[in-house]
Amino acid sequence: MPVIDVNNPYFRTKVLTARPEELRLMLLEGSLRFMRDAREGMGARDYERMFEGISSARNIVVELMTSLRHDIAPDLCARMDSLYNYMFRRLTEASFEKDASKLDEVISLMDYERETWTMVIEKAARERGNAPSAPPGAVAGAPAPEAPSRGAQRAPLSVQG
Repeated sequence: MPVIDVNNPYFRTKVLTARPEELRLMLLEGSLRFMRDAREGMGARDYERMFEGISSARNIVVELMTSLRHDIAPDLCARMDSLYNYMFRRLTEASFEKDASKLDEVISLMDYERETWTMVIEKAARERGNAPSAPPGAVAGAPAPEAPSRGAQRAPLSVQG
């Protein structure tokens, strides 16, 4: 997995100029990258790689939890907080038990979250007349929704744990 060089001027500029919704999307994508790398490490029995990937993904999940704005949408944020707590627990279990199915479950949940967030950003940009000129994942000009909403065409997400 390529390591992100935080001293890279391009990366620093991208982060420093990103809107809040773009930063959140970067976190979602970063967590997926780390989880997939951990999954590859687990499959190769490279447990150091697995541990590093899961640890980095868990750190991002914590950041996602702490960045929720409960003062704006308390009910939605409570549900998202529960989802992120569930993901954190499953990542921890996957790491301790070296259980690929638990890691795959979190990858699937986070991928769903990333897809939903991308759709929210794109819809908001279209509504404001700022159709994204960049591919999904690099959208500029959208307002900063605090948590993803579920569109009518998507099935509701249910997490038990």
